[in-house]
Amino acid sequence: MAFTRDDALALDAQDGLAHYKSQFLVTDPSMCYLDGNSLGRIPKATIERINAFMVDEWGAKVVDGWADWIDEAARTGDLIGKSALGAASGQTLACDTTSVNFYQLCSAALKARPGRKKIITDLANFPTDRYILQGLARDHGCELIMIDNESSEIAEHERITPDVLAQYLDDNVALVSLQVIQYRSGARSDIKALTDLVRAHGALMVWDASHAIGAIELDFDKNGVDLAVGCTYKYGNSGPGAPAWLYVRSERQREFSVPIQGWFAQRDQFEMGPYFERSEDMRGFQIASPSIIGLRAINCGFEMIGQAGIAAIETKARMGTSMMIELFDQWLVALGFEMNTPRNPIERGGHISLRHEEAKRISAALRTYQKVIPDYRAPNQIRVAISPLATSYVEVFDGFERIRKSVAGKEYLKINPGAGRVT
Repeated sequence: MAFTRDDALALDAQDGLAHYKSQFLVTDPSMCYLDGNSLGRIPKATIERINAFMVDEWGAKVVDGWADWIDEAARTGDLIGKSALGAASGQTLACDTTSVNFYQLCSAALKARPGRKKIITDLANFPTDRYILQGLARDHGCELIMIDNESSEIAEHERITPDVLAQYLDDNVALVSLQVIQYRSGARSDIKALTDLVRAHGALMVWDASHAIGAIELDFDKNGVDLAVGCTYKYGNSGPGAPAWLYVRSERQREFSVPIQGWFAQRDQFEMGPYFERSEDMRGFQIASPSIIGLRAINCGFEMIGQAGIAAIETKARMGTSMMIELFDQWLVALGFEMNTPRNPIERGGHISLRHEEAKRISAALRTYQKVIPDYRAPNQIRVAISPLATSYVEVFDGFERIRKSVAGKEYLKINPGAGRVT
């Protein structure tokens, strides 16, 4: 039996998270925004809170405000940990960018495993992570091993399983870094099984949870994660360029030292001493003054996640992606699409990936002619997502119906294949 728009409306009527959609600024109700896995919508509360900060805090207190702001990276980090990471307080900082935090923690991991000369990641990992690891391998005299999970013979839908990873592990591996959710395919890693496997070989695992946080349960403490990083502006709805976060398990914080030794990490910060003496708690991983405006935006997004509950959010993500897959089978297979995302709901996150030889032009045509916003990832994939707090089921249905209409009508043929830098 075909899935209909009435079925989508029925899901919305039963959705315990449906009321959150009205808490986001939506300037064009006719748009189907299916790119919350790349940049989330802005909560209305963020606008009010940022305005209040500028007038009542920065404007009124000027430099005296630092008495209140000085530890805000830790307070916001604790909020992220509690609402979305399954992490107790004192283990998460909201600061800097994902790339800086990734460099910091991977460098610390390599230093903590002297004599070991192998780093493992995968070819389908996010480009920045691969590029940083290439630089670290060069600078530390290590061999960088890239698992070819773009080959279906090695890994289905780019998903790294313990069986796949085990073939590359030995006692010379210092560091393994993987994504919790593959940024292109949406495939989900088994955090605990992979972390335990890496630890059994004496190596360290650094997780990148950028495409997972705010969409699925992560349970870092329960899963024994030691080191992780991620962003806040996707399902966290914290705004473009909002500060990222890093997580270091409490009992291991004294074990690691990061290469960028900033004054916020100094034990007696305001003594301004001549030599660096690292704070032994989580502040020892902070570099410098955080963006207070950015942290306030994070607070709005992650307070909402905490109120909704990450378990309920993951449930909606599963239902939404299952609906997408049903519509893919119903409409898109006949139009030349292939799916590059696991059908098993426990093996995916909040987005799915659709392959098509004209994916780039289709993505542009959907924006131009149909008011549907997905995104394109090279070489041939379109990503579509449900952001559980900001997206309704009927918005997803309407978006897929427009995809069918656009591709069936070959609207993509009107698009210049070389146009546009941002995809």
